[in-house]
Amino acid sequence: MSRRSELAEALDRLSHRLDAACRAAGRSRDEVALLPVTKFFPAADVQILYDLGCREFGESREQEASAKVADTGHEDVRWHLIGRLQRNKSRAVARWAYAVHSVDSVRLAQTLARAVAEAHDEGERAAALQVFVQVSLDDDPSRGGVAAAGLAELADVVADAAQLNLKGLMAIPPLDVEPERAFARLAELRAALTAGHPGATELSAGMSNDLEIAVRHGSTCVRVGTALMGSRPIISD
Repeated sequence: MSRRSELAEALDRLSHRLDAACRAAGRSRDEVALLPVTKFFPAADVQILYDLGCREFGESREQEASAKVADTGHEDVRWHLIGRLQRNKSRAVARWAYAVHSVDSVRLAQTLARAVAEAHDEGERAAALQVFVQVSLDDDPSRGGVAAAGLAELADVVADAAQLNLKGLMAIPPLDVEPERAFARLAELRAALTAGHPGATELSAGMSNDLEIAVRHGSTCVRVGTALMGSRPIISD
């Protein structure tokens, strides 16, 4: 089977899964976006998915993403950084990212705001950077995400930055917590966030193994890698 056929069939299966998940949750399919996660896969796969109608892609590492942006060159594609971001990579990310899903500290938010302003001044960017605040569901900073107690402060910093647009929340369920319980907690945190920031309604949650649960708890963006792309072709360093 050709790679195009593999991806086309996987994309069709995912579309049916999302359709069923939305029906089961009593939600419109239009409320939930599928974000293909193409990290570790070649730009050729991105091109195939583009030809199949995809216009948004998720990447985890700045260097790999920057190379793919240059290789594909489609101006109508929106690139999302979904992995943890070191502040020293902010300047590069500000050149190509439509959204960052992993903003988890005030310092990172401030650094990104400065980087976006610089990119704008240099004519490399016109729009604000869309920001999802990553919140920790177990308050373990080693896994990424701001602790729930610091969520309001970080959200205020993002919302107050002219160069950033607060979209909503992102979270990854801890490995030792049932997804149902983790996403229920995330829904509570989302409600608290929108009470202070009514426009921050987006929820980046759910992956290959738990997207149905995430949709049931209000996800508006499921980040899918393995179920679409297959096993990783290279090993992460």
